[in-house]
Amino acid sequence: MLARRGVGKTSPNPAVGCVIARNGVIVGEGWHRKAGTPHAEVHALAQAGDAARGADVYVTLEPCAHHGKTPPCAEALIKARVGRVFAGMVDPNPKVNGGGMAKLLTAGIPVEPGILEEECRRINEPFIKHVITGRPFVTLKSALTLDGKIATATGDSRWITNDRSRRYVHRLRSEMDAVMVGAGTVLADDPQLTARLPGGKDPLRVVVDSTLRIPLHARLLHLDSPANTIIATTSTDVAKIGKLEAAGAEVLHCAAFNGHVDLADLLRQLGEKGVQSVLLEGGRELAGGALQRGLIDRFLLFYAPKIIGGDGVDPFAGPGAGRIEDALRLTRIAIRRFGDDILVEGYPEVSCSQV
Repeated sequence: MLARRGVGKTSPNPAVGCVIARNGVIVGEGWHRKAGTPHAEVHALAQAGDAARGADVYVTLEPCAHHGKTPPCAEALIKARVGRVFAGMVDPNPKVNGGGMAKLLTAGIPVEPGILEEECRRINEPFIKHVITGRPFVTLKSALTLDGKIATATGDSRWITNDRSRRYVHRLRSEMDAVMVGAGTVLADDPQLTARLPGGKDPLRVVVDSTLRIPLHARLLHLDSPANTIIATTSTDVAKIGKLEAAGAEVLHCAAFNGHVDLADLLRQLGEKGVQSVLLEGGRELAGGALQRGLIDRFLLFYAPKIIGGDGVDPFAGPGAGRIEDALRLTRIAIRRFGDDILVEGYPEVSCSQV
């Protein structure tokens, strides 16, 4: 799908693709490539030229009807005198929300919404959740052995999954607005949290560090990267905060919850900064806290054909469910293979992203 080509590049705008067909023949294609640049419909109309007149237009999202950094796409379609418009879904943005379709209908152009709506919603889950709730869409990524361990009893976790799985994770990072880890992960692994792909985009790096344990020599504080690093904390240690800020990090003070950073407050503040998507990578305290608070919108669990056994480390800290019937059930399960590794994707039965 054309819209997928823009995933990770268009925030805070949605990823949108557009196809213009005349008499069953495609005469124009386009997709939104970057925020602030022409939208998908504009690219497709430019390619179609005069052939757009009377043609059918298929677009992921309802054409916009408001002036932003670019003119309204609904007006461009009206000016081109297209025949019909088929939209995957209504735009939930209050600035649009049916306005684009209404403008087309007023101009005498028939509109049919809901074409492959579920697929279109999946592409733009972060945009939809952010525009409705103001908070980012949270994806938990975890690498596990077949017996459900993320590390040995000594804390060793490199590497559970294979090269193919890890390359896919770098692609995921490139598609996200932010990647989030706990202070324990920084202390144990000293990660860079970058997307090491040709042409890839580094995400905003967020470290949840309630007591500011992060060392000043941590690699993610000294990267040659256009993306920033945020340290989320409840600490008021002025001296340490000053040193972190001098190193280039932004220190974000959050409300406390059970003595730690309130993850709901952190996500709210990230949403206010325009962050639509977060890849939560580790560790178990952070994952457990997000699980208990119901803050995870999607799970990506990579299973490698290995067994640690014994006292290996579980992926989620905290008490967990007391009864099987209280366990969180995942739906919309999808399974992929990366060599010998297996990726299980699932969504909680109740998720803010489904609002």
